[in-house]
Amino acid sequence: MERYTRGRLASCPSSQVVQELATGLESEYLLLALGEYDVTEGQDMVVRMMRIADDTSADFVYADHYDRKPDGGITRHPLTDCHMGCVRDDFDFGQIILVRSSSLREAAAAMADDLRFAAFYDLRLRMRKIVHINEFLYTSSVRDLRSSGERQFDYVNPRNREVQIEMERVFTAHLLRIGAWLPERTARVSENGGIWQYEASVVIPVRNRVRTVGDAVRSALSQKADFPFNVIVVDNHSDDGTAELLRSVEDPRLVLIEPGREDLGIGGCWNEALRHPSCGRYAIQLDSDDIYSSDDVVGKVVKVMREEGSAMLVGSYLMTDFNLRPLPPGIIDHREWTAANGHNNALRINGLGAPRAFDVSVLREIGFPNVSYGEDYAVGLRISREYRISRIWDVLYCCRRWEGNSDAALSIEKQNLNNIYKDNLRLWELEARMAMNGR
Repeated sequence: MERYTRGRLASCPSSQVVQELATGLESEYLLLALGEYDVTEGQDMVVRMMRIADDTSADFVYADHYDRKPDGGITRHPLTDCHMGCVRDDFDFGQIILVRSSSLREAAAAMADDLRFAAFYDLRLRMRKIVHINEFLYTSSVRDLRSSGERQFDYVNPRNREVQIEMERVFTAHLLRIGAWLPERTARVSENGGIWQYEASVVIPVRNRVRTVGDAVRSALSQKADFPFNVIVVDNHSDDGTAELLRSVEDPRLVLIEPGREDLGIGGCWNEALRHPSCGRYAIQLDSDDIYSSDDVVGKVVKVMREEGSAMLVGSYLMTDFNLRPLPPGIIDHREWTAANGHNNALRINGLGAPRAFDVSVLREIGFPNVSYGEDYAVGLRISREYRISRIWDVLYCCRRWEGNSDAALSIEKQNLNNIYKDNLRLWELEARMAMNGR
């Protein structure tokens, strides 16, 4: 029997294509090229992949590789390990994978026959053991030259809506198989949360944003509401004039916190605001780069949270340049969210949206992780495990993209670190939900 057969799959194949590929396979392994990439195999690539698959009894093997840029330059492209928490549908396996034929046939036979886009996603979720070879085994051409800041919103582009619906369907079936699926969350926050001096606080963590934080603060202070609110800015040791600008604002509703600690990330700054005695009953997020879309955002948010008893609310926003001119893909509204399944699907996607607002009594118990990436995602997953999350589909703020954004153009190493953290958050949340279900 031949040890391996070669094949090729589109990046989003149909179930029919995968099932046809599995039919009649007589070799032990299938070496698959993913997408239309030009690949140059490294020394003994196939032998090395089969040897590790043999040694580990893996169903699915992938490896690090080199990228060949259009100018001919070669750069390293390390990948990350795939564990139970790596359930996002855009997980990077590179362009070459080795699949055990018997595992492929089993997965293909079990998947639904009507998948048009999500068959590879379904296939890899059904693999029992996936092994990452952290060796650079081949060189691949690079087709997507956009920066990380441009690519990160692909999954919420309305043009991809049909694909996302199918991905959600496949992922929900996966949660049911592993015992991590939860029915609709209906718990309401108790109204017996104590007496609050302020009904709401706009929270703005900041570090070195002297060009933008003044706009953000003015936007927050200009809100009109029929209840008392304030603006809490946590200045995390800025040294570019941000602190001096904030101290010059003469408005009693502005609370400026300058922490003594020097080990705070964005999440830690949020905790400082939440624990401050002037924090209101609801905490509403505003990034130091951005501005609210109108003067009634705070009022809208509080009204919905009061009516629905929600522990968290997520709005929609408009992508703009620094001067507030709209940028593609335009409105980011996370229409994939549904009341019935949003808390499950949240584990598949990379974020819940913005701006976010929280019931402070709940958030003080949970707390933010003291990190500067994924802190909002961690809190959203934890809240959605138990409580309902409300939505406002209107645009509530303008998200300004400029060279100062922290995620504008990340190196592959930084992207990997960010992905590893969110994949671990998913792992921990999956384990907690499986435990809730007695699995």
